[in-house]
Amino acid sequence: MTTTETIPTATYEYRDILAASEKVRWTVDDLMGPGQKLDFSRPFLPESLARVEPLDFLTPAEKRTLNQIRGNAYLCIFGVVEEFILPFVLDHVRPHLSGQDERVRAMLQFAGEEAKHIQLFKRFREEFERGFGTACAVIGPPDAIAKEVLSHEPLSVALAILQIEWMTQRHYLDSIRGDAGLDPRFKDLLKHHWMEEAQHAKLDALMVEALAEGMDAEALAHAVDGYLEIGGFIDAGLVQQMLFDLEALERSTGRKLTEPEREKAIAVQRQANRWTYLGSGMTHPEFLRSLERMGPALREKVATVAPAFS
Repeated sequence: MTTTETIPTATYEYRDILAASEKVRWTVDDLMGPGQKLDFSRPFLPESLARVEPLDFLTPAEKRTLNQIRGNAYLCIFGVVEEFILPFVLDHVRPHLSGQDERVRAMLQFAGEEAKHIQLFKRFREEFERGFGTACAVIGPPDAIAKEVLSHEPLSVALAILQIEWMTQRHYLDSIRGDAGLDPRFKDLLKHHWMEEAQHAKLDALMVEALAEGMDAEALAHAVDGYLEIGGFIDAGLVQQMLFDLEALERSTGRKLTEPEREKAIAVQRQANRWTYLGSGMTHPEFLRSLERMGPALREKVATVAPAFS
């Protein structure tokens, strides 16, 4: 197979995606408006993502604090990610603006919702900083990260975005939705983010197909290599984020980790971040299905790499 022309396309329809998106509209004030507070007596992230329980040298309160630090980083990193998703989507839809069809409307709504998410996560961070009381650093600046990611060819970037969108679906459906112990405000925020990202994942899948159409096997393989390079760049950033999180834990609790404790925390939390932001998306069945449409060997290449991020 040398092109994508014989590969079955995704079954999503722009009309259906647009209709579903219009049914779940919400505003930033609905979720983080005046008087809406976070409950710092509860964890923010499910254990499957936070992975604080293996750190048996921490007290229950310290584990909850680290969980909340990870929750703050989780939304802040999504805010960083959406800083490059937004211009990419706008660049993708710009050549089709004269058509004024459902594809254009769906993509423009996609872009608008991503801009809303950026605003939501900034509002969340302000509330988190007021309630938590200790500064928590986050990787950045966003424009530098966006510049690096967007320096890759469009199909590589689209694959990275597709992985991220399916990742959010897995997080909410597999871990967050059924966890009654999480802070209700944080959980509700993630629910509404998921509701819109569920449509974005489908639009991303169609975007990947449009970009891959007509490309030969060599070009497709090159695009997947670029996607993996983006993953490596993100992985390096996650190492820095993990160190930031441990520093915030020490500042907020007044506890200095011993060298053995630090080594264990680094090992556990690095893999936690790897699974949260990379592995959970790379192994999502729908993401792998998109790769399969580009060529079974490309799906296999990514599937072979994925276990390192579990």
